[in-house]
Amino acid sequence: MAASPVLADSSFYIRLLREHQDPLRALALAAATRDVAVCGIVRCEVGRALQQPKVRQRFHDSWNVMINVPTDNRLWDGVEQTLWELDRKGVVLPLTDVVIACCARRIGAVVLTYDHHFNDIPGVRAVNRLDT
Repeated sequence: MAASPVLADSSFYIRLLREHQDPLRALALAAATRDVAVCGIVRCEVGRALQQPKVRQRFHDSWNVMINVPTDNRLWDGVEQTLWELDRKGVVLPLTDVVIACCARRIGAVVLTYDHHFNDIPGVRAVNRLDT
């Protein structure tokens, strides 16, 4: 059985960059055994923080070969429904995290993250490292 795809959250990229590690290398290693995905929210959150044009281009080149999870009306309906259900339970989460979670759910991906919010979203498996 093939491993679930992985969608790395912004916190994964940002933490590794702050620790002077290469998140793209880590994801390339993961790509040996599973599909790697990205969504528009992650691209924008991480891309805006990249200072050097050459580094930003390297990230763009990598993201452009990953599975891109589209954000169409059906996905936004799911985001809205998830937010509504969580709010009714008293669980108020950032919109961006719920969008990323719904993107991961859409393709059956595990979310690679250091953000605890993903643990509160039904139907999402969140991990802070990948078992090889």
